[in-house]
Amino acid sequence: MGKGQWDRCRLFTADLTPMKHVLPFLCVCLMSAAVFADDSVTAPGAAVEKVVDGFGFTEGPAVNSNGDLYFVDDPNSKIYFWSVADKKLSVFVEKSEHANGMFVDKDDNLVVCEGGTGCVVSYDKNGSRTVLASTFNGKRLNKPNDLWIAPNGGVYFTDPVYGKEFKVIQDGEHVYYILPDKSQLVRVADDFVKPNGIIGTPDGKTLYITDQAAGKVWRYNIQPDGTLNVKKLFAQPAVDGMTIDNFGNVYITEKEILVFNKDGKEIQRIKVPEVPSNVCFGGKDRKTLFITARTSIYSIQMNVHGVNR
Repeated sequence: MGKGQWDRCRLFTADLTPMKHVLPFLCVCLMSAAVFADDSVTAPGAAVEKVVDGFGFTEGPAVNSNGDLYFVDDPNSKIYFWSVADKKLSVFVEKSEHANGMFVDKDDNLVVCEGGTGCVVSYDKNGSRTVLASTFNGKRLNKPNDLWIAPNGGVYFTDPVYGKEFKVIQDGEHVYYILPDKSQLVRVADDFVKPNGIIGTPDGKTLYITDQAAGKVWRYNIQPDGTLNVKKLFAQPAVDGMTIDNFGNVYITEKEILVFNKDGKEIQRIKVPEVPSNVCFGGKDRKTLFITARTSIYSIQMNVHGVNR
């Protein structure tokens, strides 16, 4: 809570001396209600800093239980690992089949969208690869792009087509769900032009999906069986990647990072030296926002923290 908010608490409660026992509660309520009234989601004085550079096109940021960062260099078909504690970069997968979106599951396995093979795969800590999904209705998937793992272990992913050399193999560009036991692949949305970024809330009840070609972000209710309903328009930028903080704010990458509250109102913009492609929270306390942006990785310290792995 900033100094100005504490001052407002004191002013508000100045005439409530007989109610001393409730003053702390009132201040906490005011703090919660005002946390974004004047304050930035970024930490005071924080600036975007370059972490590492020299890549073709970075994407797919994901963090493990230690807050360390994985990301891809798509043109060079590699997955990299950045140690937060050591500030050291290493190659995790030498030939990633043009991996794109990634997410780390509760067992610290790295789940990856492989555009080159049309598969969703999982890598354990030693780099051993397991295919989770590769076909639907007897045909290869198009080009899995981004994914989110629900609290129950189910995997939602988008399957668009990018690049002139690729053609649509399925009957369109859709959104899919791998059941938690990995026994079945289900199509959960089939009315997108080109689905791209995807992220869900930590309670497993809400899913956000971008339609980059249509310039819209949609919000769905997640049903107990993993299917989706109650589709509502959330925002209208042409979005690539997304993430969520502990207040339910959604971070969207466009020409800069746009921050929307859970009601779909834009509350802040974060400028980056290069056009961002994706974002995720990392670091030990999940208060570092990592940004993949063309040839580089950037970061900025935050007032809020991430809620997704």
